[in-house]
Amino acid sequence: QVQLVESGGGSVQTGGSLRLSCTAFGYTGSGVCMAWFRQAPGKEREGVAFIASGGGTGYAYSVKDRFTISRDSAKNALYLQMNSLKPGDTAMYYCAAAPSEKYCTYAVAFYNSWGQGTQVTVSS
Repeated sequence: QVQLVESGGGSVQTGGSLRLSCTAFGYTGSGVCMAWFRQAPGKEREGVAFIASGGGTGYAYSVKDRFTISRDSAKNALYLQMNSLKPGDTAMYYCAAAPSEKYCTYAVAFYNSWGQGTQVTVSS
């Protein structure tokens, strides 16, 4: 497992932008899939975006063309650039890592390392 620490959350108005960061302590190199999930009050945790070590990405339909996931292997870091934010994006955002890229999906159960979360609040 890997220790993950998120930062960058906050409160913005509709249409604003935020950049989330996740610092990893442990191996997150080749073969490790990393992802962002989010969970709003009363709702299940849902996948937002994932990125394989080779750079392949996937996005949930609700954030496609607004959010961009990236990773910096040299810094052991994961990022999520969020633009054109909407009230529906309000949630706790979590960084996660899966031990194999065959698990690079939105299935929560495949990820064995999680951060503590960072809150994103978008007001109308």
